[in-house]
Amino acid sequence: MHNNKTIKNLPASERPYEKFLSLGASGLSDADLLAIIIKTGTRDKTVIDIAQDILSGKHSNLLNLYEMSYEELLSIPGIGQIKAIQLKAIAELSLRIAKTKKVQSIRMNNPQTIADYYMEQMRHLTNEVVICAYFDVKSRFLGDKFISKGSLSSSVVDIGSIIRTALDKNASKLVLLHNHPSGDCTPSRNDIAVTDRLIEGSGIFSIELCDHIIIGDNEYYSFYENKLI
Repeated sequence: MHNNKTIKNLPASERPYEKFLSLGASGLSDADLLAIIIKTGTRDKTVIDIAQDILSGKHSNLLNLYEMSYEELLSIPGIGQIKAIQLKAIAELSLRIAKTKKVQSIRMNNPQTIADYYMEQMRHLTNEVVICAYFDVKSRFLGDKFISKGSLSSSVVDIGSIIRTALDKNASKLVLLHNHPSGDCTPSRNDIAVTDRLIEGSGIFSIELCDHIIIGDNEYYSFYENKLI
């Protein structure tokens, strides 16, 4: 017989399932929601305790789920392989749900809407990542493509690949995006140089680079808004 502190062993006022039924999902705390996923505690800790261990990290909130690696989750007592995988899957699902909702609001002539769409995906990354977003002649969003990982100064941004994808998608407009892990979205000389190269290369095929957006920590820099394109 084991002594794991399951949800059933908790006082009624602390049981997330019962809270869900009486208050609904919006009435649950972050710890309650995590506890529903984690399900069981250990000999020494309830599921709520384990949920609080996750929340008490760097950000002291749910952002820890995005930034904690699978290995870091495994280091928390009570979190095994399956639970760690489930938690990372939920973090990824939340990002994709947010993106799915925001894709309908993307406007080619409004850099804020494009930055909002990519912000949560890119602002927490520890490496620079380059993405290209594609739009048709009527400025409708056609999707995006991962271009490279690493700083623009050390990554080879394959202009040819960007243009080939644009032709495959029948795209006539592009927006280049990359993040600055420092959080400061001020463009560097390399950022400007890559932008100029892409303008020149895409122009040959009558494809327009409409913007280059740099994602910082909850802020962005638009070349278009700053009249650099």
